[in-house]
Amino acid sequence: MPSVVFRCTVACLLAGWQIHAAATSLQVQLQDGAGKPLADVVVYAEPETPLAAPRNPATAQIEQKGLKFIPLVSVIQTGTTILFPNNDRVRHHIYSFSPAHKFDQKLYSGQAAAPQVFERAGTVVLGCNIHDKMVAYVRVVDTPYFAKSDSNGMAQLELPAAARYTLRAWHYNAQGGATAEQPLLLKAGEAAAAASFRIPLKVLSADDSAMH
Repeated sequence: MPSVVFRCTVACLLAGWQIHAAATSLQVQLQDGAGKPLADVVVYAEPETPLAAPRNPATAQIEQKGLKFIPLVSVIQTGTTILFPNNDRVRHHIYSFSPAHKFDQKLYSGQAAAPQVFERAGTVVLGCNIHDKMVAYVRVVDTPYFAKSDSNGMAQLELPAAARYTLRAWHYNAQGGATAEQPLLLKAGEAAAAASFRIPLKVLSADDSAMH
């Protein structure tokens, strides 16, 4: 019996090593039209051929604090539940008219808002009926391979190698509202790869700038 357990342990370790070895760390650089680092860009990779990808949507959170939604931009996989705690001293009335997920949460404070399950891919814009300048964006994607760029304009995805993908980049203020995309081929044994996008932005009005 001990030898059987040992063989199983070794086999499991080898399988785990093979999965890890087959992954590629993809670094994506996001810039605006002037070549400056661009934060809050949603980057996601959709495999050309369906993979045995994990589907384990987590629970996310968008809080209300300082009369703002935090974070401004969220990216989640379809099927994910989002909580909306109100950490302000005033009540909020949050809503979305977006086709991907419409809802209307009446005036509430604290943890009283009903959690929302986002089942459809697309962009969901959140607002508050009481505070017009409050806005947030949720990008819902049909893939577990996604990330959001940081203040340095960098995003990192861990992808299975030896596969073809369509790599997409979305920003809430992109000119024309289009989602940029490019093909991506990862080869077997490729431990690291890089990609980049330059996304020209719309010029925000004074009122729009105040919202962000």
